[in-house]
This record gives sequence, structure tokens and C-alpha cells, in this order.
Amino acid sequence: MLVRWLLAAIHLLAFGFALASIVRRSRGLRRCTSTEGLPAIFSADNGWGGSALVLIVTGAMRAFGGFEKGADYYLHEPLFHVKMGAFALILLLEIAPMMALLRWRNAVKNGDVPDLTHAPKYARIGRWQTLLLVVMVFAATGMARGIGLAGMGADGAS
Repeated sequence: MLVRWLLAAIHLLAFGFALASIVRRSRGLRRCTSTEGLPAIFSADNGWGGSALVLIVTGAMRAFGGFEKGADYYLHEPLFHVKMGAFALILLLEIAPMMALLRWRNAVKNGDVPDLTHAPKYARIGRWQTLLLVVMVFAATGMARGIGLAGMGADGAS
């Protein structure tokens, strides 16, 4: 019981950190015109990556590690599919900014000036990721309250 509670709490806190980090990174990218703003962007990106890792690990443990209702429950839960669909879109959207930020980090490390012309595009991607993260939270809280249960009404009653 204690482990279930801690996993749930850590998972929920990671959503908060993820949201704050992606908003911070997007804001930095939107304003990025020189290398001066890159340390803050890299810091926010580190927070985004770390919180995403915590979300993945705790989510997998909760859904498939025997700590919660079990894989069968989640795999038959429509809101779980909504949550995982939003998660997959976030990951797909993350490919371009992640690759660019890796190039930028390497350029800065080597004393070069990275090409920042696509920073506004990555900021827009971050806005979409923020929206999808909110969708994930709504899906998760709906599941926790029995909304969307397969074969049940909206109020969770059969």
C-alpha cells in the first residue's frame, strides 16, 4: 500500500515538473536570439528530460509492475489509450527539438555558435507538448475516478 501511494505521488509530481520544464523551455526558445539564453534553455530541457524519465518509470511500474490494478485493467481502459496516445505524440514531437538541442549543446561545448533559426519552431512544438501533457493529466485523473471504464457508463456504473 505504501509503495502504491509513493509511486502515485511521485508520478503526479513528475507531471508538475514536466509541465513547468516544458513551459520554461518553450518560453526560452521563443525568446532565443543569441547564445546568451542557451544555459536557461538547457537547464529547462534537463528538467523536461528528467521528469519524462520519472514519468516513464513510475508509469510503467504502476501499469505493468503489479503495483496497481494490473496490465489487463489498463489495456482495456479507453482513457489509458488516450493517455498513451498523447504520450506517443509528445515523444514524436520531441525528436526535432531534442536533436537540435543536442547539436546546440555540442556546438557550445566546442566553442561554436549554433544555428538558432529554428528556435521559434521548437517553441511552438513545446506548446503542443504542453497541451498533450494536460490531456494526459485529464485522462489519468479520469481513470482514477472510473470515468471511461470499458463497458460502463460515464458515472462508472454498469
